[in-house]
Amino acid sequence: MIWSKILIEHWLLADSFSCRSSKRTPGGVPVTGRMEGSGPGATGLKGRLRDCVAQLRTLKRVVVAFSAGVDSTFLLALAAETLGPRNVLAVVGISPSLPRRELDEARRYAADLGCELVEITTGEMTDPRYTANSADRCYFCKHDLFGRLVALAKERDAGTVVSGANADDVGDYRPGLRAGAELGVVNPLLDSGLTKEDVRLFSRRMKLPTWDKPAMACLASRIPYGQAISAEALGRVERAEAGLRDMGFRECRVRSYGDTARIEIPVADLGHALERRQAIVATAKATGFHYVSLDLQGLRSGSMNEVLDR
Repeated sequence: MIWSKILIEHWLLADSFSCRSSKRTPGGVPVTGRMEGSGPGATGLKGRLRDCVAQLRTLKRVVVAFSAGVDSTFLLALAAETLGPRNVLAVVGISPSLPRRELDEARRYAADLGCELVEITTGEMTDPRYTANSADRCYFCKHDLFGRLVALAKERDAGTVVSGANADDVGDYRPGLRAGAELGVVNPLLDSGLTKEDVRLFSRRMKLPTWDKPAMACLASRIPYGQAISAEALGRVERAEAGLRDMGFRECRVRSYGDTARIEIPVADLGHALERRQAIVATAKATGFHYVSLDLQGLRSGSMNEVLDR
């Protein structure tokens, strides 16, 4: 395995456990925390992990909606440790909105955890409500995905479908959560109050390779609401972002406006981007964009939601 096996019982039963780090997440926020046997703040962190483990034990067998992201990888690892790999089935949805690199990582992570990985082809691209790209696009996508996972779970008697949504997700526009609720999908991280910072903290302790992985929303989130989603547009975005990452920009978003690319990278990297201006332009144009712009506001998750009337 590429990471060491965690000892949940040791964490939860030990009189004292601390996990402090000067490391920073991709967003620049220090990943620090302390989990001890006493103290309200520390007890809260320890209690959230305990509640999550307890909920997984209650479920006994789970089907994890897996994307190789920070949250779903942590959930898969926690479920495998808590229930045993044989009681955990990882499922990844194959779609034009999933970058090939993420699929390769999903295969590798599931294998390293000893969990079976099932790859299912999703059907959201055949749904005109999804491809029309309204503000509820994510609802139709997740309803299709979770519906297939629920059917698979019943077919294989594999237990409950669980998702890696965390407590921070309730503060953003997430219509996919509604789809999951309608289909009976359980969110152990969210239900136990575990935040993204908590997940990164525990992931680092578990030596998961995703502990500092940049957030990776689906490629459809790069298309402005109201602009039709197509496999061609998604492929162009995927190739452009892959090119930027190959240039050393680990965090990036290529927002697609027809033949124009609006590139978001962290503010701290803007100077470097200007130094590599010609290479960035060449990379974007090689994928099919005619015009290339650099967003001076920098990278921000969910920037497409800024146009929505909350």
